[in-house]
Amino acid sequence: MSLFQDAKKYIPGGVNSPVRAFGSVGGEPYFVDRAKGSRLWDTDGKEYIDYVCSWGPLILGHSDPDVTGEVKKALEKGASFGAPTEGETLLAKKITELLPSVEMARMVSSGTEAVMSALRLARGFTKRDKIIKFEGCYHGHSDFMLVKAGSGLLTFGETSSPGVPADAARLTIVARYNDLDNVRDIFNKNKNEIACLIVEPVAANMGVVLPEPGFLEGLRKLCDENGALLIFDEVITGFRLAPGGAQEYFGVNPDITTMGKIIGGGLPVGAYGGRADIMKMISPEGPVYQAGTLSGNPLAVAAGLKTLEKLSAKGFHKALNEKSAKLWDGLGENLKKLGLAYGFNSVGSLGCMFFADGPVRSFADAVRSDTKKYAAYFHGMLDKGVALAPAQFEAMFVSGSHSDEDLEKTVKAHYEVLKSL
Repeated sequence: MSLFQDAKKYIPGGVNSPVRAFGSVGGEPYFVDRAKGSRLWDTDGKEYIDYVCSWGPLILGHSDPDVTGEVKKALEKGASFGAPTEGETLLAKKITELLPSVEMARMVSSGTEAVMSALRLARGFTKRDKIIKFEGCYHGHSDFMLVKAGSGLLTFGETSSPGVPADAARLTIVARYNDLDNVRDIFNKNKNEIACLIVEPVAANMGVVLPEPGFLEGLRKLCDENGALLIFDEVITGFRLAPGGAQEYFGVNPDITTMGKIIGGGLPVGAYGGRADIMKMISPEGPVYQAGTLSGNPLAVAAGLKTLEKLSAKGFHKALNEKSAKLWDGLGENLKKLGLAYGFNSVGSLGCMFFADGPVRSFADAVRSDTKKYAAYFHGMLDKGVALAPAQFEAMFVSGSHSDEDLEKTVKAHYEVLKSL
């Protein structure tokens, strides 16, 4: 019996997060035994160049010795205390130093929890109930966000989920990404009712879809004009596009930022932060309640501090983005050589090839992708030792540990697999 079949006896679907089950690409998932740097090895001993990077957190690569060293030291002191530690303050301070819009931050244990808490905070601050989100953007699995969501829900062709109350969905209004007129119309039809607008500044859960010039600036202006808060979900883009995330990269400041992934250096973590006057609404300083036994746990804090320290070093992002550009250029050149017009989007160390002809600028463009062809491509790359996301609508992540040799092997495999299709 395979490990996957055995897991299915004890875990729903055999996995603890749906996309891991290979549902959209077919076959059985490989089970990981260990990983180091840019490589991982499955339980059969096969080696892969990894572009999943735990879905984004491992910007330094797997098992970075400095990060694991800090975690070991923290673990020797104790895994969790349920009481404040100095490390929590140091991590919050580091976040405020790096993210332009964040004056105070609160730690939680996941990106989903960060978004859920940020939405409650926005409602408490504005005394309004309605939320605007964008189709194809994924913000975790809290009830209010499971409306035309991306990531796993998009992969499985679902627009919502059983168990989500109709009233929760009723308070979430879905807009079209990169369509300011649509957003303006929603505000006009819901005067003085919108608490906040939440957006992935780069949509990275319907593939990678970049904001059109002026889109983020337009959202900022519309929120200001309508008394609503602007929330950037930087769980993926935070600290990846630049030390200060997408808000630094694009020069647009939100009121609240949600974070995850990189700030835990590979350990479970989340955080949200923003202007001090908004954040001071949170209990115990204010009336908006949020709590968590393992929030700010010392292991995740230690990993996050060391990760943020290393990525904020001078030249880190320049080198990472130049390395990534070599890969994106190589993949794009392959498409030209083969006469393929597939959409390919990239920004910094995030990239995605869509099996759809022409540019991909929206959810409607992304869902034109041929997911069966992506599945064949995915397995072809896996056979050649390159691990990509087991779903068309996810990003490729490049880490600081990917070498020129890794990039060259990937470009070569990409050409050979596409040619065979």
